[in-house]
Amino acid sequence: MASPSEKTSTRVPKMVVFDLDYTLWPFWVDTHVNPPFHKSSDGKVVDFRGCVVKHYPDTPKVLKYLQDKNIGISVASRTGETDGAEQLIQLFGWNKYFQNKQIYPGTKDKHINKISKKCNIKLEEMIFFDDEQRNINDLERLGVVSILVKNGMTMPVLLNGLKRFSDVRSNA
Repeated sequence: MASPSEKTSTRVPKMVVFDLDYTLWPFWVDTHVNPPFHKSSDGKVVDFRGCVVKHYPDTPKVLKYLQDKNIGISVASRTGETDGAEQLIQLFGWNKYFQNKQIYPGTKDKHINKISKKCNIKLEEMIFFDDEQRNINDLERLGVVSILVKNGMTMPVLLNGLKRFSDVRSNA
């Protein structure tokens, strides 16, 4: 029988992996905005046409929260607009958060396996957030706890995902 301390222990992932498009920002970087990107004189990130490009409001809080908890963070994106995605990550000031970035066309299982190998973290020690059910299905088949993001990353989505990870891994 488990001791009371074992019953209340919380399992935490070693790595959180995020998709980019419609997960950390509200657009497809390869079709809805126009690279190259830069910061305007007022400090806003804008595209080639001068249109302001924004991330989801909670994204910086989500990344900072994970960093403060010493949980690794990586990106897995299948976009073909790799340069534009990298530019936005840099302009939003997010490079300091990411241990690994897999940004190129392909499948999420390939991305997650590269992250696992490069960061020396087992798939079952990761949690994945994405807006597409097909990607969730692919990674769940690999044993990665995967969370469908319906309206962009928020702190409640993150915290509910972390609770699900703990529940699943505590019962494994």
